[in-house]
Amino acid sequence: MEQKIDGICRTSNVINNRELRFSESVSFLWAWVNTSCSLLTTSDPVRLTVGAAYGAFRELFAKIKSIDTKHGKFDFVLCVGDFFGVPKESENGSQDEELKNLLDGEIEAPLELLIMQGEHPLPQSVVEKAGKSGGYVAKNIFLLQKFTVMTTASNLRIACLGGIYDSSKYDSDLPQDFSSPYFTKTTVDKLLSNTTTPTPKHQNFSSLGSIKEQQLIDVLITNAWPTLITQLSNAPLPAPDLALIGAPPLDHVVRTIKPRYHFAAGGGEPPKFWEREPFVWDAEEGRTTRFLSLGAFGGEPVAGKKQRWFYAFSIAPHTNPPTPTPRPANATKNPFAESQPPKRPPAEGEPDNYIWGNVDHPGKRKPRAGYKCRKCDSTEHFIDDCPERAKPPDDYICKRCNNPGHFVRDCPTKHQMGDTGGKKPPNGYVCRGCASSEHYLDDCPVITQGGRSTERRGGKRGPPREIGPEECWFCLSNPSLAKHLIVSIGSECYVTLPKGQIVPTHTQMDHANVSSVPGGGHVLIVPIAHFPTMSSIAPDLAGPAFAEIDRYKVALKELYAKSDAVPVFFEVARHSAKGGHAHIQTVPIPSNLGNRVEDAFTEQGKMQGIEFESDPEAALSACRQESNRGYFRVDLPDGRKMVHLMQDHVPFSVQFGRQVLVTLLRMPDRLDWKQCALSEDEDRADALAFKTAFAQFDPTL
Repeated sequence: MEQKIDGICRTSNVINNRELRFSESVSFLWAWVNTSCSLLTTSDPVRLTVGAAYGAFRELFAKIKSIDTKHGKFDFVLCVGDFFGVPKESENGSQDEELKNLLDGEIEAPLELLIMQGEHPLPQSVVEKAGKSGGYVAKNIFLLQKFTVMTTASNLRIACLGGIYDSSKYDSDLPQDFSSPYFTKTTVDKLLSNTTTPTPKHQNFSSLGSIKEQQLIDVLITNAWPTLITQLSNAPLPAPDLALIGAPPLDHVVRTIKPRYHFAAGGGEPPKFWEREPFVWDAEEGRTTRFLSLGAFGGEPVAGKKQRWFYAFSIAPHTNPPTPTPRPANATKNPFAESQPPKRPPAEGEPDNYIWGNVDHPGKRKPRAGYKCRKCDSTEHFIDDCPERAKPPDDYICKRCNNPGHFVRDCPTKHQMGDTGGKKPPNGYVCRGCASSEHYLDDCPVITQGGRSTERRGGKRGPPREIGPEECWFCLSNPSLAKHLIVSIGSECYVTLPKGQIVPTHTQMDHANVSSVPGGGHVLIVPIAHFPTMSSIAPDLAGPAFAEIDRYKVALKELYAKSDAVPVFFEVARHSAKGGHAHIQTVPIPSNLGNRVEDAFTEQGKMQGIEFESDPEAALSACRQESNRGYFRVDLPDGRKMVHLMQDHVPFSVQFGRQVLVTLLRMPDRLDWKQCALSEDEDRADALAFKTAFAQFDPTL
């Protein structure tokens, strides 16, 4: 039996253990990526994940439709947690009216939704409808079984483990259907050994085999949390008791399938939003896992701030061999590799033994009966002692020395000394003090000789010394300044191309939204005087500096117009203990995207708790009066401004402006400037091309 979801999804009968196959046809979608989890639009298909609806179907569908209309199209929506909520009847004992309307088609989902079982049994009417229609409870709404593996047409693998965990019921023989809210050992075993293959008549349907044969999963959705997920994390929990929740069997599931995204809904009562820092599986080509637990969309109103209930993300299917990816800057140690669950206390009357520390350790421990090493299936040693664990795959390349034959943890170069006697940095590291790649910033002679103390007092490092003009990346007096990128010098300011600009100048064919400004066109307007922000420039210099900046802005706008592009100007005015140098980033975008810039900053700002002031001019005036106040400013293509006032002790990503623009331009690969850096010869060629084109507009000539 073959079912169809409005021309987008095809599946076999999926009431029992099986794989689903989706065909994807959307080219422009929305994503959420980055270390601070901002939204990005990419060329890869993008999915939307939402939290528990608790029966608020109409309201949820209206929100999804609004988001999809404004930012989509999404190809489908993953709904975690309780979609229906607690089963209930109306006052006369009949079926709940809202649910009846949904099942009868009077309430229609705007997109294809994949729903799961949360913490409650499903309404009987829902189970019956799904059983009769191959999994569909209504048009565009498909119910996933507790143990489900899906494979999309682009080879994206998605797994679902529905229900809740109860240690007293985990080893029981409870039914695997929706009459029970619990998942059991049988449920987990079925998920991890999913081997269903479609019948031959489904020619558009091809199986990737079982998880056991191909274990890695791209997206995992569950109601419960793993017990280890909060360990080794510095991300503050929204409630302290969340550190104590979790289902131990999920630890094994995560270790086995290593999902790249793991979405959950059971984060407290009511569910609370929490995003963990990413962590890396070193033995899997740096494969990264990101865990997010979403707040509920529906349910009873709660006091305080409404929890974030949706998350959009872009993910490219896993490739074989896998494509190496850079380690996220905020990645932590892997809690599933580094940590183990707390040991149970010894039972009363249990004899002394070395496990509890009351008898000397007799040597290496022997595995308990039934234990098998996950690496080689041996029963004689734990995985930490497995000789196979030290052997990387044949195609593995160490990210520290770029050589095969060993993992990063075993790299023979990790103890090498740099040119100043300290530990040598890995390949690609550049000291911010002197641009050397042979030592870390803390060992930099430019910094330490300038008086910065690196001694620890009371276990803490002393306050950093403010970096002066002679060490500043943007001061003309710094001998390490990349002067070959400067394209114009005025009386108060200069204009330079940045290293690793957003606009690709040697790979335009890979990007549909690249402007044709010669040399790329992404430039910085930098005051010559050393001040941390524009608002802190000394009064006697501010007037002439701002006048020259305005002339540069007009000239750049005229240059961009020749290439059918418009400028976006933004400034991150953030004070720090080390100081900084004010500068304005200027990025050309195609003219047809100009009217979407404001929405892009507004929407993604909401995702990160960044609010823009209703009166930008008043906000800027306040910053000039309070010169140490941090702010983020955007000048839109039509001349209007957007201003966000930073709060003390509230983090603000210095890359926020870049994140928004690479989202708008659908170029997520341009997010990290270090990955976009070119050789000096290529930079010189870009600078010359831009300088030549800018000459007729340059206000200093």
